[in-house]
Amino acid sequence: MLAYSTYSEAGGVGKTTTAANLAVAHARAGLKPLVVPLDPQDGDLSRLFGVDDERTEPVDNLVRHMIRRPKGEFTDLIRTVEGVDVVPEHNMLSDLSTFLQREKEQAEAMGEAYGMHAQLLRVLREAGIPDEYDVLICDPPATEGPHLYNAIHATRSLVIPVEPSAKGRAAVEGLEALVAGFEDQLEIDVGVLAAVPVGFKDTRDQRTVLDEIEYAIPEVFGERASLMEGCWMQQCSAFRYVREFRDRQRDYERETLAQFDRLARYLEREVGLEAPNPPEPGDVDHEVATI
Repeated sequence: MLAYSTYSEAGGVGKTTTAANLAVAHARAGLKPLVVPLDPQDGDLSRLFGVDDERTEPVDNLVRHMIRRPKGEFTDLIRTVEGVDVVPEHNMLSDLSTFLQREKEQAEAMGEAYGMHAQLLRVLREAGIPDEYDVLICDPPATEGPHLYNAIHATRSLVIPVEPSAKGRAAVEGLEALVAGFEDQLEIDVGVLAAVPVGFKDTRDQRTVLDEIEYAIPEVFGERASLMEGCWMQQCSAFRYVREFRDRQRDYERETLAQFDRLARYLEREVGLEAPNPPEPGDVDHEVATI
């Protein structure tokens, strides 16, 4: 199983759009992806895919499963869009830290061990997710805390969007320390599958920043603000947006889609996962296989 969390310390670098479009790219190739977004903010992956309609309702949700108070089966939480299974975010995520701390205190009062940061992994294993799915993608918030730590504990690998600029240079320089800090905090090995520069304009300073990244850089994405804004407006992936909402297909946008396809294939190869039906990169008319 390919499992990774998309993470960046900086906001606005395309972390969520990267996760969403990679999920669709995996699905386009005939794989079965599950996306577990964990961001308590409204502008999240559930919003992007249009499955956040119950986030304020008193319904069963991921948090209830993480604190062992589910109202139903985990699989009943899942919504499918563009060939991707998604566990929608819920407003209870805002209080996840409080809920988990309360559970920890109760467990310890009973003389039981309780791993606050291992609860998402427990839920996924108990639901048989590693056997059911080919790909697991977690999209946590940028801030450190139980949302992020549970995501990393469940996936053990990162895909890191980075801004190749003077502003983003500090984040680039701190990547190794960041990963080492996660390993110390969680007491697990954390790997970096790829760094993904976003908003590259091929300036000398940006090239210098890229040279300082010590992780693999399979693709470098240019400035695509209009395309990504369109995705948020229409609540869909870039693949669907170009196919259904553009009056004409632009070559540079098709190349962006091809980059997501190629990046997905790279990540799959890193863990020895072979997609059964990979499309020609950027082929917007390629049908998502029904699994």
